[in-house]
Amino acid sequence: MHSLELSSLERTGTLGKILGTVAAPGDVITLAGPLGAGKTALVQAIARGLGVGPETYVTSPTFSLLHEYRGRIPLYHMDLYRLAGEEEIESLGFPEYFYGEGLTVIEWPERLGSFMPAERLHIELAISGETSRSARLTGYGSLWQKKVTDILARV
Repeated sequence: MHSLELSSLERTGTLGKILGTVAAPGDVITLAGPLGAGKTALVQAIARGLGVGPETYVTSPTFSLLHEYRGRIPLYHMDLYRLAGEEEIESLGFPEYFYGEGLTVIEWPERLGSFMPAERLHIELAISGETSRSARLTGYGSLWQKKVTDILARV
């Protein structure tokens, strides 16, 4: 686990853009943290790093559950907040997105249960001040452990 202080929205944007540029097809990022911690702001920056144009408004899929955006690879943005658990996740076909042709970013990943991808980047966001956040990055699997080192060197 590596800690990173995000002292401003711009720094959060820098982290997100870097994540978008290093993302490869089949990558999974899980985002945890309380409401207002900046999960959607981070996803907006990831989308920009993937080449999703500024004319595309990236929003939280709280009610639609899944938004898909087109960049150099697809971005599948899931918000599991309203789901009860594994049965709903499976019935919606969400596990089929993991390790596919795009980057899957999942908010509220604790709802995944046994569907939690073994290879993933997990980011825990916490509110540390009025405009600052702290991020804990944990790479699961050898690929993500190496990528985390590269990401931190670039932030």
